[in-house]
Amino acid sequence: MFIALVVVSILVALGFVLAGLPKAIGNPAIVKELGRLGVSPGFTRITGTLEVLGGLGTLAGIWIGILGILAPIGLIIVMIGAIVTHVRAGDPASQTARPVPLLVLALAALILRALTL
Repeated sequence: MFIALVVVSILVALGFVLAGLPKAIGNPAIVKELGRLGVSPGFTRITGTLEVLGGLGTLAGIWIGILGILAPIGLIIVMIGAIVTHVRAGDPASQTARPVPLLVLALAALILRALTL
C-alpha cells in the first residue's frame, strides 16, 4: 500500500505542478483562456499557486501524515471548482472533463494516505 501511495503522490505532484505553474506565473495564454471562463487574472494566479502548493503538499504528505490528508482535500476542492467553472461557462463535455484526471489522482492520494495512517 505504501508503494502505491508514493507512486500516486508523485503523479499528483507532477500533474498539479505542471498544471498550476503556468497559472501561477500568469502565462498570457492561460490567463486569456481562463478569462473566457470568467476567471480574473488574479484568481488565475491564486488557483495556480494552490495547485502547485497542493501538489507539493501531497508529495510531502508521504512523510507528514496530516499534509497527506489536507493537501489532496484542497486539490479536490480546486478541481470541483474547475469543473463547475467549465459548466457555468457552457463548455462542452470534452472541455468540462479536463480536470477529472487530476481530481481522480487527488482522490486516490487521499484514500491511500488515509489507509496508510
